[in-house]
Amino acid sequence: MRIIKFSENPTIDFAAEELTKYLGEILQPAQEIAICSGNTVKDDKVPSIQLGILDQLAGLKNSTIEDLKNVPDEEFDDAIYIKVEAGNGVIVGINPRSVLLAVYRFLSDVGCNWVRPGINGESIPKLGIKDLNSSVAEKPSYRHRGICIEGANSYENIKDIIDWAPKVGFNSYFFQFREAFTFFDRYYSHMNNPTKQPESFTVEQAREYVAMAGKELEKRGMIHHAVGHGWTCEPFGIPGLEWKAQDVELSDDIKNILAEVDGKRELWKGVALNTNLCYSNDNVRKIVTEAIAEYLIEHPQVDLLHFWLADGTNNQCECDNCQVAIPSDFYVMMLNELDELLTEKKIERKIVFLIYVDLLWPPQQLEINNPDRFTMMYAPITRTYRSTFATDKDIPAIPSFERNKCKFPNSVEENLSFLKAWQAKFEGDSFDFDYHYMWAHYSDPGYQNISQILHKDLQNLRNIGLNGFVSCQTQRAFFPTGIGMHVMGRTLWNRELPFEAIQEEYFRGAFGEDSLLVSEYLSSLSDLFQDLQDLVQDNAAIQDSDSIEEVSKTAQSVISLIKDFAPIIDRNLRTIDKCIRNSWRYLEIHKEICIRLAKIYEANAKEDKARAEELWNEIKTLVQEKEDELQTVLDVYLFVSTIERTLMQQ
Repeated sequence: MRIIKFSENPTIDFAAEELTKYLGEILQPAQEIAICSGNTVKDDKVPSIQLGILDQLAGLKNSTIEDLKNVPDEEFDDAIYIKVEAGNGVIVGINPRSVLLAVYRFLSDVGCNWVRPGINGESIPKLGIKDLNSSVAEKPSYRHRGICIEGANSYENIKDIIDWAPKVGFNSYFFQFREAFTFFDRYYSHMNNPTKQPESFTVEQAREYVAMAGKELEKRGMIHHAVGHGWTCEPFGIPGLEWKAQDVELSDDIKNILAEVDGKRELWKGVALNTNLCYSNDNVRKIVTEAIAEYLIEHPQVDLLHFWLADGTNNQCECDNCQVAIPSDFYVMMLNELDELLTEKKIERKIVFLIYVDLLWPPQQLEINNPDRFTMMYAPITRTYRSTFATDKDIPAIPSFERNKCKFPNSVEENLSFLKAWQAKFEGDSFDFDYHYMWAHYSDPGYQNISQILHKDLQNLRNIGLNGFVSCQTQRAFFPTGIGMHVMGRTLWNRELPFEAIQEEYFRGAFGEDSLLVSEYLSSLSDLFQDLQDLVQDNAAIQDSDSIEEVSKTAQSVISLIKDFAPIIDRNLRTIDKCIRNSWRYLEIHKEICIRLAKIYEANAKEDKARAEELWNEIKTLVQEKEDELQTVLDVYLFVSTIERTLMQQ
């Protein structure tokens, strides 16, 4: 068999290598597979798959092909065309990245399942060459389909998620900060796991890891997002590596450019990243915009550079000069100044600006002069994940802006009101930057309900005027399953796919013959834990015996469900397929955690804090001692910190 490529582009070379590698595992009996250049092929009797850009393959001329090529931006948009019958045909895309996406789509169509990142998360079928069939002509539903680094990560975690992402349709990856130091340091310092000895880790190592991971993105032609946080401190010589208070001696010159809050100019609660600046100061804006231009010159690999103001809330400058306009007006002023500077320096790359917390209120005096330069990122961090981006509800008017007294929206309707207000000011490219798998998923141990919320949110993005989604999240949201991540990739590619179809495909690849039983079990688990949360929230201070009894009854239902399902887990732990066997092993560990979580709800309802603490320590000990086994699927750092902040403070 031959793979014939019609380009020497590195991403198409990689696509050919990936297709060859997986076909080598799939085909039975084994066959020799050769990669050839298009102009070297002479023997037409050998089964062949041609790879290339749509325009490069002679004979691919029809109305479908012409429609696929009709996209707004061939650099950022994707489209694929696959026509393979019995191992003969073409796999093409509108750009090199699309060719790689098409290869993975073809492999998925013939039965490959990418259950989790890493080689142990791949379920590969055994087929004959006549089984290699696929016919696809598609553009994805959304342009922006990405994952953003968060949590605690080894370099291998990042490399694995980058390798996995295009296999399910993602096209981009976002490294926060200049060097993503804090996300690596949390892991190598083994925060929240005292059973492991902390390892020394430096900023230089973080920069090296980001550079290495950048090469992995480049190899795949993936869109590289970068920075975001740090522009309000790094250009002034103040490190912005993490959200920690710093004991930094600041000169009077530096203090004078910081935001004045309550009559003081100082680091906001000691945290540089959370400290805004005096944006009415012309020199402040100039230093920031020049630093961004310099960064872009030094980092040509970055496709979309994020320019955000400080993190935190209600921390804007209160000096007389800054009071003349709301923060988003000064933000737009800087965006326009940045555009002028980049135009002058002939830098054509895109800038992502952020609507988030204080910046949710749109500008009142200014507007963006060159919308083509910018992409708007909507980040509704205070929203609930119990409701979806439904468009059938009334959207209220936004409240008036009150400097440093802002109250932020919780409901989806309130959050959408701010998006609509900004869209009235900016009609350019935009996407949702959201947090389904940062914290909320830990309250849904079955991962089923949060996955359905995510699915509906992604389906509705177009309805609310957004062209995609970048997920700010732990990189390891695969315990007990990766259903949500699979839903994310598949739905961003095709918003019409029903949740049930995605779920059935995923669970079949992850769990084999008993996959339906697993999806039913985890759905019941999600519903029961949601019932427990509702009971606790509805009875914030549970005191009456009936409420306590209801919590106990629901907790016992969780335990009974798990015990009834345990024999099914046990009988599947000896499955031959390694990927499927690992999935069942994770369920085995997961059930021990869930039993204790249910008992914690019960103990909290009875105000038995000692018992709740005892159970939580058992969970922590379990995940800490098993971290090496769980490392690729569970972020122990983020799991521990989230549960301690939520469930253990009830």
